Amino acid sequence: MVLLVSWAPVGLKRVPLTLAILCVALGVLVFSTGLLAFDPDPRTWDTVTERLTELVVIIALMGAGLKLDRPLGWRRWSSTWRLLAVAMPLTIAAVAWLGVAGLGFSLAMALLLGAAMAPTDPVLAADVQVGPPASGDEDEVRFGLTSEAGLNDALAFPFVHLAILAAAGGLASTGALTDWVAVKVAWKLLAGAGVGFVVGRAFAFLLFHNARAGGIRFGDGLVALAATLLAYTATELAHGYGFLAVFICALTIRSGERDHVFHQEMHDFSDQIERLLIMLLLVLFGGALSNGLLDALTWTDALVGLAVVFVVRPVAGLVAMLGSSHPMRERLLLAFLGIRGVGSVYYVAYGINHGDFGDSERLWAVVGFIILVSILVHGVTAAPLLERLARRRRDGNDADFRPEPAPATQPDTRPPAAAPPRAGPRQGD
Repeated sequence: MVLLVSWAPVGLKRVPLTLAILCVALGVLVFSTGLLAFDPDPRTWDTVTERLTELVVIIALMGAGLKLDRPLGWRRWSSTWRLLAVAMPLTIAAVAWLGVAGLGFSLAMALLLGAAMAPTDPVLAADVQVGPPASGDEDEVRFGLTSEAGLNDALAFPFVHLAILAAAGGLASTGALTDWVAVKVAWKLLAGAGVGFVVGRAFAFLLFHNARAGGIRFGDGLVALAATLLAYTATELAHGYGFLAVFICALTIRSGERDHVFHQEMHDFSDQIERLLIMLLLVLFGGALSNGLLDALTWTDALVGLAVVFVVRPVAGLVAMLGSSHPMRERLLLAFLGIRGVGSVYYVAYGINHGDFGDSERLWAVVGFIILVSILVHGVTAAPLLERLARRRRDGNDADFRPEPAPATQPDTRPPAAAPPRAGPRQGD
């Protein structure tokens, strides 16, 4: 796995494959031969699945926050707010409706499916995210998908709690709904943002301000892992959303000294740990596929899964971008490249471990199928589509990307400079 993570990206540049696809195929191959007696089925290892995916997600969120060059702002992040405020709720509602009407799920299980399918995955979306800090690889599509993935994992959590509440029969209780709004939505989001900001400010002070004053030195990339774990743990102790805290912490550290080279070192360390863990998870996912994760899948389930990938998210994304000033090509890519992955697995495992949803065989099958389709479809298409978009923009041959005209040259109103005195004849001429 270590060699694969280190060497495979270089060899895969010329073929329409990604490291994620290769790892899933490797998992299917290894586990289907019977060489390993271990069955990595998330339905069996539900608690381990929840914890391992939780760890991968928070490491990915730290990396995503550190590599965003654009400062936080209402207008600068307009694509992000649109995707979060419009596309995500529409996706949850549409998937939940498909779960009830198309799959015959209970309302609770359909809500859990909708919440799990709402977030763009911060882990598997690495190929469509911005480049390393200060690399300049931050077009609107990459920025929108990276920032959305950084925030929507936390914003989907209240709907997971709503599904757990529905499973317990609490939707008919005014007190339970009030508690959901006050605690699961308001307090947990505020606590996550607040603790993440405080921890981020503390790390920014220790890393940059104190270092300039002759205090502690920067250390190495392990600082990023320390910040991740401290922000997450402190927020969980405060009963907030740790996912939100980690991303806010990363943004705050980055804003402390935005152009410092140490951000690159922290990002590189987070990226290496993240890639190793996600590839391990994908091999295990391939093993789960070979051991019957999709056995309960029906043709109806498969059609609903395809609708989630090819209809629900793209339509919700386009609706969210209505009225946007961005070119249509960018809107289409922002809508289409909503990758589903590890975050979805975490939410399903969390929901099942904390609620009574009954038999979850078909739910796991549908989620596994959607993730597999997303890995294959988005993995093959994302890089070529983004490269084509960048190439057309560089070449200037797309009407959507006409370069802005250069400002007109202002007339020089200064008085003409006096001509230098003409030299007279030299003596002896």
